[in-house]
Amino acid sequence: MDAPLSSTQIDAFRSQGYLLLKGFVPAAACDNMLAVTRAHVQQAVAPLEYEAEVGYAGAPSSLDAPGGRTARRLRAAWQRDDHFRAWASNPTLVAALHQLFEEPVSVTLAHHNCVMTKHPTFGTATGWHRDIRYWSFPRNELISVWLALGPEHADNGGLKFIPGSHLLQLQPGQMDELDFLRPEVPANQALFAQGISVPLERGDVVLFHSGLFHAAGRNGSDQLKASVVFAYHGRSNAPIAGTRSAASEDIALD
Repeated sequence: MDAPLSSTQIDAFRSQGYLLLKGFVPAAACDNMLAVTRAHVQQAVAPLEYEAEVGYAGAPSSLDAPGGRTARRLRAAWQRDDHFRAWASNPTLVAALHQLFEEPVSVTLAHHNCVMTKHPTFGTATGWHRDIRYWSFPRNELISVWLALGPEHADNGGLKFIPGSHLLQLQPGQMDELDFLRPEVPANQALFAQGISVPLERGDVVLFHSGLFHAAGRNGSDQLKASVVFAYHGRSNAPIAGTRSAASEDIALD
């Protein structure tokens, strides 16, 4: 397959830590995945994660509290439906990732491998964090791939990034016990000021480095927001044995 990314796009990813690919997935494929998502949310098809189980600020206090059974994500997207599996192994996507990793590509089923579902009213905000905080790989060189199944923007809890933050060396005390950036630290406040919203439309894909700080607000709209998210690594950067990252299957894609 021809290399789908230009040298300019590759350089942008290296320096900024993310790359937006507009209109990468056809509308029909997005609509199929969204239909499955809506049906599985409606039917509470396991495995899924509820807002009450995450415990973020503003989340319902328990599963039995109002909104407690609001789904935050449908887990095991790869195993859940052929539409998600087809997208995760899309040859053009894999070729692009191969360019960025400069080696063959694997998808990890231990992390992400989900449909993020942010609901009105009970869809909580997520503070500034990086995905590598709970992943165990020899090198911090994974890529999260986020596919918007509909519009995503600041008002409905869309993604925000701190460009270039994957290159930062942090000082002790900047992170809290859950590895979120502490908002009261002056150095972090300066970082927050650099954060940008990345609006997405249906079919847009954003690739971002596992060390890039990102966040998302609450869903202030009256519509469900759904995003398919998978994580990838280069073949030589296999998960560390005995860790959560090695507890689920790794699948070679090229």
